[in-house]
Amino acid sequence: MNFPILTTALLAPVIAALVIVFLPREEERLAKSIAAIGTGISLLISIYVYFAYDTSVGGYQFVDFGQPIPWIPDLGVTWYMAVDGLSLPMLLLTNLIGFTAVFASWNVKERAKELMILLLLLIAGVMGTFIAQNLFIFLLFYEVVVIPIYIMVIIWGSSKRVTKEYAGMKLTIYLLIGSAFLLVGVMAIFAKALDITGIPDMSFEGLAQVAFPEQFQIYMFALLLIGFGTLLSMWPLHSWSPDGYAGAPTAVSMIHAGVLKKIGGYGLIRFAIYVFPLGAKFWAPVIAVLGVIGVAYAAMGALAQKDLKYLVGYSSVSHMGYVLLGFATLGLIGVNGAVAIMFAHGVMAALFFSMVGFIYEKTHTRWIPELGGLFQNAPKLAVGFMLAGMASLGLPGLVNFLPEFTVFIASFKVYGILAVIAIAGIIITALYILRAGANSLFGPARPEYKDVKDIRGPEMVPLVVLGSVLVIGGILPSLLFDMINSGVEPLMAHVNDILQMGGGR
Repeated sequence: MNFPILTTALLAPVIAALVIVFLPREEERLAKSIAAIGTGISLLISIYVYFAYDTSVGGYQFVDFGQPIPWIPDLGVTWYMAVDGLSLPMLLLTNLIGFTAVFASWNVKERAKELMILLLLLIAGVMGTFIAQNLFIFLLFYEVVVIPIYIMVIIWGSSKRVTKEYAGMKLTIYLLIGSAFLLVGVMAIFAKALDITGIPDMSFEGLAQVAFPEQFQIYMFALLLIGFGTLLSMWPLHSWSPDGYAGAPTAVSMIHAGVLKKIGGYGLIRFAIYVFPLGAKFWAPVIAVLGVIGVAYAAMGALAQKDLKYLVGYSSVSHMGYVLLGFATLGLIGVNGAVAIMFAHGVMAALFFSMVGFIYEKTHTRWIPELGGLFQNAPKLAVGFMLAGMASLGLPGLVNFLPEFTVFIASFKVYGILAVIAIAGIIITALYILRAGANSLFGPARPEYKDVKDIRGPEMVPLVVLGSVLVIGGILPSLLFDMINSGVEPLMAHVNDILQMGGGR
């Protein structure tokens, strides 16, 4: 297909942001409507591409303009936008959350125009990382993401434990540290590849065919693991994440937990493991250990939280440990499960944060001991909260169950006791989710919340859209797994071929 359908999806929110720039400041409702239209167009395109993608053929499809367009030939930089079974779920996830994040911000009054502009640019930046198949373009979009997040946190954020300025600065510093490691690694990788082949090429496919020496792969994989691992909130590089969530406005928390972290996981499998299989094999046991520590440590941290946003934040860190454990198996089943967890967790976390945002908006508190009995006056809000909670603890019938089960099966065959420890994290998850739900939503109604209104109108969009995905994905898991397998299978076949040959090409 020569029509640049992916670039169109990418430009829709950007154009919407440009239109909003010229609106009068008092046209808040119109700005939000335009933002909804822009993200809605991207969502419709991503749904079309998802279901039009031919999984039986696999590989890169919907290549914009039919081929990569040269941009900086001397550096091997091309405008190469395409999707496969690995990037398509992430593209769909980005636009599901981006669209619903607009409606989660529907009641924002303070500088709503500027919020919508930054939100749209953030969504476009995240989208670009998942459809770019050139490393330079990938990093370019990654850097675009950082600035809007910082501005949005320090202006519209709120937190009881830390200041929003502290949360925004901490989040940004960690992200920039991670990108610094990536930048150093990318420069070294490009120089080494050029020295070996004599051809400047920064496409993922081209770099994967370069016969990098084993020692070089080990060193470069370590740099990439720190860079992408920081973004994925890998223990011990995780501490920015709960503070960042707590300080961020609802829309940023949704995008941050839902898709921004997934850039780290996507980068690990798309680039680090694919291009450096020998480095991945060397570091895999370390990744597994760090992943399991993250699962247990963050689950215990969530158990101790009294702020709902911190609870979901630590829960998110814990779930990313399962992703790392799946990647560490270096097997088709484990990696399939890890990618599926990224999608499932993204939907669940976005729904969770949207419901917590509505609770704060209606009660002016996220402090669990100050809540209680909300179900009586806000049953739909309570349903959304508990639906996200049940997905978080892996309830069968919801989309999170099978991905986690798949990772447990694959990791148990490789790491044994580490998988058992990771499974125990599910028990802790059930404890803090059920306790938070019981103390926040049920029990006697507090008199100060007798006038709390339930979610309605535009506020229902996150619950309807994200909740439907949680249920449909649980009932029809093949819709997700068939797509992911079509992308992961050839990638892991390449990795295993290199490992079996001991690095020979």
